[in-house]
Amino acid sequence: MLLVSVADRDRDAFAALFAHFAPRVKSYMLRLGSDDSQAEELAQEALVSVWRKADRYDPSRAAASTWIFTIARNLRIDAYRRRNHPEPDPDDPALVPEAPPSADAVVERKQDAERIRAALEELPEEQREVVRLSFFDDKTHTEISEALDIPLGTVKSRIRLAFGRIRNLLEDEA
Repeated sequence: MLLVSVADRDRDAFAALFAHFAPRVKSYMLRLGSDDSQAEELAQEALVSVWRKADRYDPSRAAASTWIFTIARNLRIDAYRRRNHPEPDPDDPALVPEAPPSADAVVERKQDAERIRAALEELPEEQREVVRLSFFDDKTHTEISEALDIPLGTVKSRIRLAFGRIRNLLEDEA
């Protein structure tokens, strides 16, 4: 048996084994969806692995061809996983944390929030309530309509009126 001879590091046996199995393993890889160059590479890698692991082959557990094709299939699975889960690039701009905001930006954001909070306080209670439910409690217009027991059109009108009033209040301050 060739594989037993390969385990003893018989180069001629390996050459014969390679000549027999390399085209078959490549064809198998092509049938599994690999392109030609990847199939060739996987076939060679599988047979190199056979050379290295030949001493682990147990003829009582499987035929030599089954063992070789299992090695090839596992190598293809590993290659597929590597291709679909590439290592992250530490220089990728998406992975670099954002710089902390400048002190000016923090102060400006705080002032904007205070101006908006003050404008919300100026709204009539019914408009303030629908804005709070919609934007702070993340309720849909239908949910607000049901919760307040008012028509859906009234909810939409109150939100529209509230935004118009907030816009006017903020423009007056600017």
